[in-house]
Amino acid sequence: MATSNTASRKRKYHESYIEHGFTSIITSKGEEKPQCVLCGDIFSIEAMKPSKMKRHLTSCHPEHANKDGESFKYKAQAMKRMRLDADGQFQSQTKAAIEVSYEISLKIAQMKKPHTIGEELIIPCAYDIVRLLIGEDHVKKLSSLPLSNNTVQRRISDMSNDICKQVIAEIKNTPFGLFSLQLDESTDVEDCAQLMAFTRYVRDGHLKEEFLFCKSLETTTKAIDVFEKVQVFFEMYGIQWGNLCGVCTDGAPSMLGSRSGFQTLVKDKSPTVTGTHCMIHRQMLAAKTLPDILQGILENVIKAVNWIKRRALNNRLFRQLCQEMGADHEVLLYHTEVRWLSKGKVLKRVLDLRAEMCEFFSKMGQNEFQSIFKNQNLFGLAYLVDIFNCFNQLNLNLQGRDASVLELVEKFKAFIMKMQLWSCKLKDNKYFMFPTLSEMIETSGFELNIEFINAMIKHLAILCEEFSRYFPQLSTESFTLVRDPFGMNVEDVPEIFQEEFIEMLNDSLAKNRYQTIPLNEFWLSLIEMYPLISESALRTLIPFRTTYLCENAFSTLMTIKTKKRNRLQVEDDLRCAISTTKPKIKELVLKKHKQT
Repeated sequence: MATSNTASRKRKYHESYIEHGFTSIITSKGEEKPQCVLCGDIFSIEAMKPSKMKRHLTSCHPEHANKDGESFKYKAQAMKRMRLDADGQFQSQTKAAIEVSYEISLKIAQMKKPHTIGEELIIPCAYDIVRLLIGEDHVKKLSSLPLSNNTVQRRISDMSNDICKQVIAEIKNTPFGLFSLQLDESTDVEDCAQLMAFTRYVRDGHLKEEFLFCKSLETTTKAIDVFEKVQVFFEMYGIQWGNLCGVCTDGAPSMLGSRSGFQTLVKDKSPTVTGTHCMIHRQMLAAKTLPDILQGILENVIKAVNWIKRRALNNRLFRQLCQEMGADHEVLLYHTEVRWLSKGKVLKRVLDLRAEMCEFFSKMGQNEFQSIFKNQNLFGLAYLVDIFNCFNQLNLNLQGRDASVLELVEKFKAFIMKMQLWSCKLKDNKYFMFPTLSEMIETSGFELNIEFINAMIKHLAILCEEFSRYFPQLSTESFTLVRDPFGMNVEDVPEIFQEEFIEMLNDSLAKNRYQTIPLNEFWLSLIEMYPLISESALRTLIPFRTTYLCENAFSTLMTIKTKKRNRLQVEDDLRCAISTTKPKIKELVLKKHKQT
């Protein structure tokens, strides 16, 4: 061991090492160590070998592997000028350069850009900006700014780990330890299954929603595969299953299966957890049923659109015809079965271009599609446009962050009541609630026949039945304690809460808070004074009821992981891009310095 240490102390920096992108640095302990001029990383004395330096250059900075020593000398000189003062301490300018590299790397991740943009675009632009606006003398300061592809990747990884640790610490310190999850699985550009997870918990008097992880499912996507990914993550960070109060997933059998679905496996670990099927997903399923006459109109419209869109020549000819006729649109929208509500936009575009489509099919000899545009079928098409617009509006109202079960239930109940009202209006031959249909009846001069009126009434009745089937617990009675605690009687409250409930009923300050602040904040403000009843309320408010955040994150993932970046390990970039928690960059910079 002594011989090894002696050999290490005898190793000295040689000028030829610059050929491998390395200079030397004298640390505060008086030791000479090798330092990479590209990323600024400092290595042990044992790394003062050409072979190890070359390995670092080729593995961490392959884009510089074929450059000669002259290109590294300028960086080394600039680094030495800015590195150490007489006391062997880092100057603030060097710290600033590292901090800037973190800040820029964070913005690269947030903008979902490739890591190479730092070296290929940002640095050259910064050189031009400084040279032209400030002066040539200041350009040299930029030479110490580490923004290579690998450096940006490491910076993003550092910040991602820091954000993750902050979130885990917040989960562990949340009141009552309660948190919830929403999970969804989808495929990326490589057809690799990605499992996305978000969490919700109490932080600083508010409910906070945060990205938790994105993990690849290497083989199958069964319930046990999903469960094991979550289990490994929990074990890695010491998260307790017993503190999980809610889990929301889509309706896939692997997630909701009654015997071996993911939610069933979770309940084996945490029996008190609330498992829910995404309400947005259920709404789309409930909206899929149509009476035969309306289903026939929809299918014919889709066939007509696909006949034009699937043939490039037809598509070009139709575009030309639209231009000649001065239409507001020149293309039809493709229908996709995966996104059922996309039909609404398809139908609206067909209705807008009905004159152009009718003329086009006439010229092309496709008389089978002409029936779509006859009066009664056209009325049916107009109704479908209006009802799908209502579905889409409801869908948009269900989306967004911070959605509570109370708000979502209210929206569904209101929609069902409106459908019941519309049905009554149709029976009285009133159509104003469907503006497209109403306008078409007025402008056409024709009356809607009884067959179509009955079809619309039947459709609304089916929708009410389907919504009730997919949402059997829309009654808000179970949420009365959370929604309107001061309107309840003591005997209606569970016995375990009754004494605490009586104290709250006679607390004028609590009553004033209930009237002046949002419901979530009201219950969070009572945690210390009325812990039992507050915990019960939070077990209702904390669980997710949609997988909106996961769906939104998948859109971000598809932007980050493209065909040209298909080998990217996407979790770090994704966390930096969408997390609301900010990385502690100054602490990361100080940690970098302590390594020397």
